[in-house]
Amino acid sequence: MALSFRQLQIFCAVARTGSTTAAAESISLSQSATSAALNELEGQLSTRLFDRVGKRLQLSEVGRRFLPQALRLLDGVAQLEQQFMATGSPQACLTVAASSTIGNYVLPRLLASFEVAQPGVRVNASIGNTGSAVADVVAFAADIGLIEGPCHEPGLLVEPWLEDSLIVVAAPSHPLASCPQVTCEALRRARWLLREPGSGTREQVSQALLGHLHYLEDSRDLGSSEAIKHSVAAGLGISCLSRWVVEEQLASGALVQLRSRVPPLRRRFYKVRQRDKFLSAGLESFWEHCCAEL
Repeated sequence: MALSFRQLQIFCAVARTGSTTAAAESISLSQSATSAALNELEGQLSTRLFDRVGKRLQLSEVGRRFLPQALRLLDGVAQLEQQFMATGSPQACLTVAASSTIGNYVLPRLLASFEVAQPGVRVNASIGNTGSAVADVVAFAADIGLIEGPCHEPGLLVEPWLEDSLIVVAAPSHPLASCPQVTCEALRRARWLLREPGSGTREQVSQALLGHLHYLEDSRDLGSSEAIKHSVAAGLGISCLSRWVVEEQLASGALVQLRSRVPPLRRRFYKVRQRDKFLSAGLESFWEHCCAEL
């Protein structure tokens, strides 16, 4: 039995898209060739890697076990190719998946200093929420994840990184802004603007605040910290955001930090990568640079 790189590539594409048609489009192959390669792979392994459910292909139990190994092999080949690129090309190309607070406020500074330290390493970045960043690392779509909360995904190496403060903010004109100390009851009755479910900030804020306030009478979801802080500045409600997000608005007076009986809220940022991933020189240097520069 001799498995080929193309077979593994096709298997992973079908697993990602759920059909041979979509997989064929994503890897520039005909649908018939994709189906034939998948059938050949299943024949070589003497097992079904997918369950056929209508027009969809869903990973079987064996397929779910096989997928991480296939992704790891494809990633290893990609890393080898990068090491032997033509002279004059970048020595390495890394992909970093960051949750939005880190991606918008921390990562730009990190990338700027890393480019000075390692000009031959090109870094691409994708920004989403914590859940999507972890999913990208699990699927080998990203080399490193920078996230706003703990991660317990098996197979990942998770290291504590930066400490962050979450602070309750309001517009200077908000009724609570003039209170010497805002009571828990007043916080419960206020209108809260919060990140969407799946966000690391949302998870941390919910755990921290609800432990003291127990419930919020009026909360609304917004899809980004940028939208929230501008909405708070416009007087639409109050929020609890990372100090990284609001430092400019606090300095300019567009937002004020509310003083309350809720204890200081602190959290830890984390960096994650595949535990068994091939550790190239570029990847190792960026991993270490994260702690050295911030």
